[in-house]
Formats: sequence, C-alpha cells, structure tokens
Amino acid sequence: MGLKEKILARSIYVFHVSSGSCNNCDIEILDCLTPRFDLERFGVVLVGSVKHADAMLCTGSVNRLTVPRIKKLYEQMPKPGFVIAWGACGSSRGLFKDSYNTGAPLDEIIPVDAYIPGCPPKPEAVIGALVKLKEKILNKKAVK
Repeated sequence: MGLKEKILARSIYVFHVSSGSCNNCDIEILDCLTPRFDLERFGVVLVGSVKHADAMLCTGSVNRLTVPRIKKLYEQMPKPGFVIAWGACGSSRGLFKDSYNTGAPLDEIIPVDAYIPGCPPKPEAVIGALVKLKEKILNKKAVK
C-alpha cells in the first residue's frame, strides 16, 4: 500500500456534484456535517474544487446536459479518485428514471466505488458507506 492510500484511509477530501437533484440530499449532506453526526471526525472534508478532491460525491439523477460535465469533472480529479453515488437518484436515477431528460445511471457514465442508499440517505447510512469506502481504499490496489 502506497503513501497516498494510507493518507486516504485517514482523510478523504470530497467534492460535491449535484446533477439535477431535488435538494433533499443536499440538506442531508449539511446535516452530516453538523456536530451531531460530524463526518469531519472521520476525516471527511468538503472542498471547493474537484482538483483538490480525493472523491466525488454525486447527488441527483444525471440529466442529459450534465453527462459531459460529470465526465470532465471525473477526468480532472487526481488519481486515485473515488466516486460516491448518494441516494436513490445517484444510484439508480430514483423516481426520475422514466423522465425524458434523464440520462444513463451514474455507474454507466463513470465508475462508482460506493453507493449510499436512501431517499434521502440517513446520516447513519452515510457513515456506514464511508467506513466501507475507507476499507475499500485500504484493500484496493491503486486505481489507474
């Protein structure tokens, strides 16, 4: 295991991408950062640029206009980079799956490393998924 993986196992800098969500997931992200659940105690920090991120946190059902933008953001993220699909819409397009404007599911556009279920996900599910992602980082070879 390289130095980068050891550092990622301790702290993950996350860039939030909203690609057409109803904003309930965005509210839950803020809830996870409050003192009650405090994701920062696990080393999770939101950053303002994908170029400084270790992971992309994707909320919402990907619509046709955001598909090229999500691909570009993924390409700009330093490697090894991880993708987290947040909520039912991020994982499987949720209630928007039959919409005329919805594109493909996120995992058909970019590789997804962790799924957080729920509509919107509960903070406990978020903590569980992040613990599993950290285990995956420790056990996974460097992503090329």
